[in-house]
Amino acid sequence: MVAVVREAAGIPQILPRPMTESDVPAVLALEMSAYAFPWTEGIFRDCLRVGYYCCVLEIDYLLVGYGVISSGAGEAHLLNLCVREEFRCRGLGRRLLEHLLDLVSHSGARIVFLEVRPANTGAVRLYESMYFQQIGMRRGYYQAEGGREDALVMRRDLTV
Repeated sequence: MVAVVREAAGIPQILPRPMTESDVPAVLALEMSAYAFPWTEGIFRDCLRVGYYCCVLEIDYLLVGYGVISSGAGEAHLLNLCVREEFRCRGLGRRLLEHLLDLVSHSGARIVFLEVRPANTGAVRLYESMYFQQIGMRRGYYQAEGGREDALVMRRDLTV
């Protein structure tokens, strides 16, 4: 399934679509290129199996990003959001995040939580620009070179 629709001027319109089992190898390759401690293939397959919303972005058959969010009991948790390095700072992360937030909002979520590494300043700026606010810190949450790294806990109210 192609996630690009050509507009009249020939400029691609990038559309998110649901992730499928056949996307997992490309998603995993992107994950492994982006993170020192990546998710495993099993984690992505489990997310699909249990019904988390998993989506991808493609440009001309090239997978350029993906996102995973869980939702239930009036809240959602953004679990993973990633854009291929050479496509960052072009609004694709925002497009993915807006899509995921729209989906969970329509399914009844009123608040969304996420964790992010403080050192991931690009992601922190994106989340802040999308009205997420830091509400806490999880000590030693992430695996890191030489030990553990803290995570900022952020929250967004979808009802405002």
